Amino acid sequence: MIKEYLEIGEITGTHGIRGELRVNPFCDSPEFFTRFKTLYSDSNGCCAVKVKSRPHGNIVLVKLEGVDSIEDAQKLRGKILYMKRSDAKLPEGRYFIAELIGCEVRDADNESRVYGTLTDVSPTGANDVWHITAEDGREYLIPAIPDVVIKTDVENNLILIKPLKGIFDDEN
Repeated sequence: MIKEYLEIGEITGTHGIRGELRVNPFCDSPEFFTRFKTLYSDSNGCCAVKVKSRPHGNIVLVKLEGVDSIEDAQKLRGKILYMKRSDAKLPEGRYFIAELIGCEVRDADNESRVYGTLTDVSPTGANDVWHITAEDGREYLIPAIPDVVIKTDVENNLILIKPLKGIFDDEN
C-alpha cells in the first residue's frame, strides 16, 4: 500500500552542543536522507519541521529548526522521523520497503495460488531477498530478481512471482 509518510530515520543521540542530532537513516544511504528539507514527527504528517542535514559516515547529522541546545536535542533521542513520499521523487515502478511489507504474494501463472505475505526484506550484495510468510507460519525466501518477481502492485497490495524450483514444498 502506498503510504504518504514513511519512516526515514531514528534519532540516536546528539552531536556537539548546538542541538545537532545523530540520526540512523532507514534508507539506502545517508546521501538519500539529505535530499529532504522538511521532515515530520509522525506518520500522519504532523508537525513539519525544516531540516539541514549532512552525511557523516553511515549516519546523518541533522539540525532541526527550533532545536538549538544539547538539552533540547537530548529530549528527542529515540524519536522516529518521517518523510513525505512525494518529496522522494522515485522513478516509476520503484517502491519503498515499507510499502512492500504486507503485500500478498501470488503465483504469476495462477493468481488463485497464494504463497503468503511479504513480511521482511533482507538486503544482500547482489539483490534483496524477500521473506514470504505463508498462512501456516512457514517462512520462504525468494530472490527479488526480474526472473522471479513478475509484477509489483503496491497500490493493490499484490505481488506476482514465478518462484524458482524447490522454494515451496510442493514443487519438484
